[in-house]
Amino acid sequence: MSTGFWKKVRARGVAGIAETAYRRVTFGNPHSYLKRVTGIIHVGANLGQERELYAQYKVKVLWIEPLPHIFEKLRENIRFFPDQIAINHLVTDKDDAEYLFHVASNEGASSSILEFAQHIEIWPDIHEVSQVTLKSITLDSLLGKIGTNSRSYQALVMDTQGSELLVLKGAAQSLDQFKFIKTEAADFESYVGCARVEELTSYLVPFGFKLTRRDKFAESSSGGQYFDLLYRKRRNWRPRPPQSK
Repeated sequence: MSTGFWKKVRARGVAGIAETAYRRVTFGNPHSYLKRVTGIIHVGANLGQERELYAQYKVKVLWIEPLPHIFEKLRENIRFFPDQIAINHLVTDKDDAEYLFHVASNEGASSSILEFAQHIEIWPDIHEVSQVTLKSITLDSLLGKIGTNSRSYQALVMDTQGSELLVLKGAAQSLDQFKFIKTEAADFESYVGCARVEELTSYLVPFGFKLTRRDKFAESSSGGQYFDLLYRKRRNWRPRPPQSK
C-alpha cells in the first residue's frame, strides 16, 4: 500500500479511514451508477420527474406507472425523449390480482396499494383522495412479454410507496440481469405493512446484491427515517445451483 495510506491510518486510526471511505460513498454522486448501465426500468414512474436526469446519462428508460390518469401525463412529459417509453401497469408479486389502490393528493406521487400509517408524521398535508381497483402483473411476466430486448435494462429503480418487496418477489427470475437496484424505503411503518430497509436488504443478499449507498432524505419528529438505497450486484457473483433433495 502507499505511504500516504499509512500516514492517514496513523493520523486518524483505522476507524477514521473507514469513516472517510463511508463518507465518500454516502456523499459522492448518487447518480454515478447511471454511467455503468445501458437502460433503466423505473417502477412507480409517477410523472417521470427523473426524465431529464436519465437523458443526461443517455440511458434507455422503461417507465411503469399504474394510475391511468397519471400515465397519460407521464406519456406527455416524455414525448421529447426518444429513448424513454412508458407502460401502464401495476407491478406486484402476483399476476392478475386485484388491488385497491389508494390515490394520494400530491398528483399521485404518494399513492400506494398500502394504506397510510405514519407517513403523516413527515408529510401531514398529503392525504388519500380516492381509491381505484387495479389488476397487477409481475415484473417477470412483463419482461417475458417484452422478450430479449428487456436485457438491455441493467438497473431497476423502484418508487412504489412501501410495496417494493412485492415488486422484487415478482422479479425473482429477472434480478440476475440487473447490475444496480435503487429504491426508496423507510425504517418505520410509513404505510401499513410496508417493506423496510432491513427487509429489502435481507431479501436481496441471496441474489448477490450489496447495499452501497444509504442516503437519508426525510425524518419524522419521532425519529423515523426515509432513505434512498442503492444496491450493487457483487462482482463475479453467480447464482447458486438448486440443491438436490
